[in-house]
Amino acid sequence: MSHADAGTDTAARVPTAAKLTLLTLTTMVVGSMVGAGVFSLPRRFAQETGVAGALIAWTIAGTGMLMLAFVFQALAIRRPRLDAGVYAYAKAGFGEYLGFFAAFGYWASACVGNVTYWVLIMSTIGAIWPALGEGDTVLAAALSSVGLWCFYFLIRRGIKEAAAINRIVTVAKVVPILVFVLLALFYFEADVFADNFGGADYSGSLFNQVRGTMLATVFVFLGVEGASVYSRHAKRREDVGRATILGFLSVFAVFASVTIVSYGIMPMGEMAELRQPSMAAVLESAVGSWGSVFVSVGLIVSVLGAYLAWTLMAAEVLFVAAKDDDMPRFLRRSTAADVPVPALLMSTVLTQVVLVITLFSDDAFNFALDLTSALTLIPFLLAAGFAVKIMLRPDAGDASAGRRRDLTVSVVATLYTAFLLYAAGLKFVLVSFIVYAPATILFVMARREQGKQLFSPRELVILAVSIAGAILGVVALAAGWISL
Repeated sequence: MSHADAGTDTAARVPTAAKLTLLTLTTMVVGSMVGAGVFSLPRRFAQETGVAGALIAWTIAGTGMLMLAFVFQALAIRRPRLDAGVYAYAKAGFGEYLGFFAAFGYWASACVGNVTYWVLIMSTIGAIWPALGEGDTVLAAALSSVGLWCFYFLIRRGIKEAAAINRIVTVAKVVPILVFVLLALFYFEADVFADNFGGADYSGSLFNQVRGTMLATVFVFLGVEGASVYSRHAKRREDVGRATILGFLSVFAVFASVTIVSYGIMPMGEMAELRQPSMAAVLESAVGSWGSVFVSVGLIVSVLGAYLAWTLMAAEVLFVAAKDDDMPRFLRRSTAADVPVPALLMSTVLTQVVLVITLFSDDAFNFALDLTSALTLIPFLLAAGFAVKIMLRPDAGDASAGRRRDLTVSVVATLYTAFLLYAAGLKFVLVSFIVYAPATILFVMARREQGKQLFSPRELVILAVSIAGAILGVVALAAGWISL
């Protein structure tokens, strides 16, 4: 097919984008963030720190992620023509190759994150069906595979229909989490909370305890940029920023509450040994077996809703990147129902591949959770860096006070994201390189389709760094220096 033919084919296939209201955009942000992570928080925090460390961690994470939310809000206003959020900001600020990496990394993180949902569902059912283990058995992977392909065919029916389902599911899944917090407060034991306060079970410094929780907080906040990703679907551009802040504040209050009240129910040594979803076991210890069933049902609804939202976002990023000629042209095709099927198929395939890889991991859930967070940090860092860049320009805005405020927010968000990369540790940075480096094949395909030079001198340096990191990662895995 010639370039002209491809353009005609695309025009014929891409309809007018569906328009979403502020309420729908906000529920997509909440729906994206409230997924597997919140149900795993009690055990994940208890493994790392006590109450004091948890309070510090949530203060840092809440402040840092709020700054990132403000960054996305400011960029939505100052750069309204940039669609698909994270990817578009990285490209505008740092060039096509790093923009491509941001698009691919964000997409890959969504796909890896989707694996955590299936692992947690199977672990939940595994409490009554031992053959599923903690979501890491062959049978669990097989059933998860059936589920993810069922969702593929559901989403193919139309993006508006899937968005409507997400809005309903968001309401349904928040209720059990709020009930958990209220019941935990009712059964709260002050002496247990006091014993858990200092994290005396852990020999590491308070700084290292807090650092150990950082990837978990990144994971649960993924989705804060959800409205930005769907900016092309918004009825009003200003709704993108409003939905981001409303969604973040709502979810932050819930996540911090779930973590802190759990310390008043069980000794943290016991919480650290719970199977996932640990929230179910915490409530069971307070109210009996019905508490575990109640949370488990809420979890399955929650996770399936989050899976839907993240699959939509993953496909959207590939689709918009292809429309901007930063991904191969086959990914820009969509149906009459505004569903980018090739992008959706590619997302489902990567999720399937990672699902199989988790069978070889020591801890399937935490591996997928931490890798998801690490993959997302590069796109977030580039978006925050772009915000700093445009705020330093004289034309960044007509009000100097507003520009100074946005610059401060952008600098804090950039420093916070850089700290998260440090907190992730070398292991997940290297594994991220293993994922990133081969993706360059897609970049080369897109450049060849346009007849452009494959790499500029600066891009060759970035390519060399990514390949070197991937090689080092593979060697480290092979030699046993790091493990999955």
